[in-house]
Amino acid sequence: MQREEIHEMDKWDLSDLFASNKDWEGSISDIKRDAETLLSLKGNLLKDVSTFKKALGLYESLQRKMINLISYAKMRMDENTKVGKYQGMVSRGEKVTTETQKDIAFFVPELLKGSEELIKSYLQDDELKHYRKFFDDLLRKKPHILSEEMESVLAQVNELGEAPSNAYGMLLNADMTFEDAVDSDGEKHPITNGSYIPLLMSKDRILRKDAFEKYYSVYYGHINTLSSLLQSEVNKNIFFSRMRNFSSAREAALFENRIPTTVPDRLIEAVNQNLDAFYKYMRLRKQVLDLDELHLYDVYAPIVKNVEFKIPYKEARETVLESLAPLGKKYQDTVASAFENRWIDVYETEGKRSGAYSWGTYDSRPYILLNHKENMDSMFTLTHELGHSMHSYLTQEKQPFVYGNYSIFVAEVASTTNEALLNHYLLESIDDSEKRKYILNHYLEQFRGTIFRQTMFAEFERDIHSHVENGGALTNEFLCNHYLELNKRYFGPDVVIDEEIQYEWSRIPHMYYNFYVYQYATGFSAAIALSNQILSEGKPAVDRYLEFLSSGSMDYPIEILRKAGADMESEDPVNNAMQVFREAVDELEKLMG
Repeated sequence: MQREEIHEMDKWDLSDLFASNKDWEGSISDIKRDAETLLSLKGNLLKDVSTFKKALGLYESLQRKMINLISYAKMRMDENTKVGKYQGMVSRGEKVTTETQKDIAFFVPELLKGSEELIKSYLQDDELKHYRKFFDDLLRKKPHILSEEMESVLAQVNELGEAPSNAYGMLLNADMTFEDAVDSDGEKHPITNGSYIPLLMSKDRILRKDAFEKYYSVYYGHINTLSSLLQSEVNKNIFFSRMRNFSSAREAALFENRIPTTVPDRLIEAVNQNLDAFYKYMRLRKQVLDLDELHLYDVYAPIVKNVEFKIPYKEARETVLESLAPLGKKYQDTVASAFENRWIDVYETEGKRSGAYSWGTYDSRPYILLNHKENMDSMFTLTHELGHSMHSYLTQEKQPFVYGNYSIFVAEVASTTNEALLNHYLLESIDDSEKRKYILNHYLEQFRGTIFRQTMFAEFERDIHSHVENGGALTNEFLCNHYLELNKRYFGPDVVIDEEIQYEWSRIPHMYYNFYVYQYATGFSAAIALSNQILSEGKPAVDRYLEFLSSGSMDYPIEILRKAGADMESEDPVNNAMQVFREAVDELEKLMG
């Protein structure tokens, strides 16, 4: 489908970022002007409180303008990754941002060289008090911030560091094409990155198998390039970590939000200790599907027969809105405005970026990119991304720009809490036993995809970085063999581990997100705890939760979650989530008779 065929109400409206591409061009001049003004203050940032205040204002304004510049260009390109004009805008935006960051690289090192007592005295000014936590955090990072000259070099190198991720994105979204999959009746089905998982959810096993094999044959055809790109990405992470005096790339990635490396390690250990529950779920799947062998192309197939959940987008919107009632009318009204005021780009079109995300800036509404299908999974994706958007909206409503974003560590909590509330709503509102089985199975699939799958990705990511840090090379043989072995361990003895799965790592864009994936699993665990509190306690838990959504980065993420009711430094959230999974498997097994 072409983008021109989509109704305007089903496309996002980016005009509150820039009314036109011409306005976007004009912002480049604004950025250069502000950078020159800030540069003129070099050497005098702490001269007096007035200069200090002006410098902070300019620095903040530049950050906002650069984020707006890049975000608009990338979202335009995501509408159709084949459009050269938008590719050029992204390239120009990244170049302007890199040059500007190079020009203002003196800012933080100069502040850190200054007197802490003087800075603290300036922060007594009423207009500057909100910067106190920002400077506390900055001083914590002092051992890892380099000289002005080195910071300038790193700012320039950063543009080169984006090359692996950019090339990977273009390869997947613009260059890769797939042969049609053929079903048991001989009918053809187009394979895209967006349609692949829905095809694996088909009840037609011949179609599932054909889609699986043809999809991964394309990745196999590019495996040397994909291996080289991932090797470059890992090298980049290690380079920056060493330049900033960290012992590992993972320590560097987690340091920003003060997350101990024991947190992801504890997650991996806890999940591995509970793999027997996952094996039981796989055995149940094999039994219900009545298969002699359960293959990896069977693990997405619904195990409840004769149940169709065809959910048009309008119905998905209404159901999601009703499921969010426990969070209060104001929350619901804001979600309704997202539908009415074009926050969302709904349907898959030619060249559009695959997957889904929530994005935007402090100066814009939150935006949601979807590739919506009329199924249960897409409805859950809708509420998931709305959770992100509401988190951003409420944070930006309450917090100043300096704290107007939230850390990756808490990013998946709001989205997954929405999913848990939708799951609860569906189970409460549907009496049909077969549909209840389907919903329960869908819930287990959320656990499979968000805790077990993402933890496997996290283990893979940890291992490949460690391998390189210890002198190894990420050849395609190493990557594929290690990934294959992880699949064998995670899926267990009742699943046939098809050889094609060894290439799956190469289709996961999150491998380019620098130790992001483990937080899906920790976030899911926190969300299970918080959603249960919302449903059981009512208003006190809702108030804590809305305060969490409004907190941004005004405190460290572990502290913010602890105040909301989930202590992620303990083992309780992950272990409790594993117990919920075990109980759900047992319940579904009983329903299946």
